[in-house]
Amino acid sequence: MLKRLIYLFLFLAFISAAILIACDRWIGIKTNPYIFEDVETLPAKKVGMVLGTSKYYTSGYINQFYQYRIQGAVNAYNSGKVQYLLLSGDNAQHSYNEPNTMRKDLIKAGIPASRIVMDFAGFRTLDSVVRTKEVFGTDGFTIITQRFHCERAVFIALEKGIDAQCFAVASPKTMFKVRTREVLARAGALVDLYILKREPRFLGPPEAIPAVHTIPDTMKGYPAVSPEEVESLPLNKRNIENSEQKPVKKSNNKNVEQKPAEENSEKPY
Repeated sequence: MLKRLIYLFLFLAFISAAILIACDRWIGIKTNPYIFEDVETLPAKKVGMVLGTSKYYTSGYINQFYQYRIQGAVNAYNSGKVQYLLLSGDNAQHSYNEPNTMRKDLIKAGIPASRIVMDFAGFRTLDSVVRTKEVFGTDGFTIITQRFHCERAVFIALEKGIDAQCFAVASPKTMFKVRTREVLARAGALVDLYILKREPRFLGPPEAIPAVHTIPDTMKGYPAVSPEEVESLPLNKRNIENSEQKPVKKSNNKNVEQKPAEENSEKPY
């Protein structure tokens, strides 16, 4: 009896492992066309979404996954492959803030603060991917992370009907433990997508990248004083105003893009 139970356990373990490996490989094969390892071949997109991780290991040493993602984001921006960087990560505790940490390091690396946007509710990869479209209004963006993470992130995007590609940055040499956990993470992603039908923990109001000011139809255009009103002014008053102000052309544009803040300023874009 005991021998049969052992055989049954081994058989079930083998089947489970085979299913996990098959799912892992299926996700890798399905997402391969959307993943780019060379920045030169990476199609240009407006937004690059950087998936957050801790900057340091528990030992106190720098996290190489973090380091490579920051460098990859810098390379993508400097190569003109992305115009804005959306930093998505965990901010569940006051002492732990992935987006703000990434922002500081990117500014140190020369990325203008006006080109950086932070998403503080990227608690999971699913949250980060879905929020990029639903909250930040970006459909057709570049995910920036390691290849193993790219595959899961792009798979989630595809299953959610989101247009995304991934820039696969370098990975540390020691990957066995991380890659083993990734197999389980992919199984969890399949459960989230097909069984539990999970959605992001938080969505919230839309935030455009970059911010756009919409001028209501009832508001006067530019200049604030219409030509007819200028003509009705007394001659001496008109002469004084004309000598003090430069003429401004009237614009019919209703959408005016927010002027980016000064580069490397400490204010978010």
